[in-house]
Amino acid sequence: MDMELNVDPSELQSLGEYEFEKNFDQAAARKWMMENWHIALIFGVTYFILIFGIQNFMKEREAFHLRAPLALWSFSLSIFSAIGAYRVWKLMAFLLLTKGFKQSVCSQSPHIHPVSKLWIYLFVLSKLLELGDTVFIVLRKKKLIFLHWYHHLITLIVCWYSYKDMVASFGWVSALNFSVHAIMYFYYAVTAIGIQIPISIRKIVTITQMVQMTG
Repeated sequence: MDMELNVDPSELQSLGEYEFEKNFDQAAARKWMMENWHIALIFGVTYFILIFGIQNFMKEREAFHLRAPLALWSFSLSIFSAIGAYRVWKLMAFLLLTKGFKQSVCSQSPHIHPVSKLWIYLFVLSKLLELGDTVFIVLRKKKLIFLHWYHHLITLIVCWYSYKDMVASFGWVSALNFSVHAIMYFYYAVTAIGIQIPISIRKIVTITQMVQMTG
């Protein structure tokens, strides 16, 4: 990456950040992730063993329904993702309008700007939380496809390493992923409580998931 394309923090105006966002110590968070990079691998191995262990444990047992917990889980993640999307997009929109698309891709500003730095960090940590999606699948004895657990596993590791290395395009990655997950988890919450969703809406949700995976 051409470091000259990074935007000087002094050029970025205040975008209405909150005090708790400005007070977040991004340097300390990044330092911790750099020093503890192996934790992502440990969580990945634990996740792999756990989900297939639970799946084997459930073979001769009745499936749990878990409608209410799943609805609450999904709705909480939807709200979190919507807030994260709003905060990160606020900076990305500013970069696009004032610096252009190239700068928005090549700048590390999303990692350090007060309005987005906390949410970029929480985005990475949320990949640990989202491993719980698979636990619901195996406890409910739903079909666990390779793409599901592989995606969760690789996303966790890639996001962890991208954050510690302050990958420039991570602003786009987090903004798009937050946005898609806000829709996706709301859809999961609604279906968990038994509301029937039109096929056209289900197709749109699936397409958005597929599109953001290609990014």
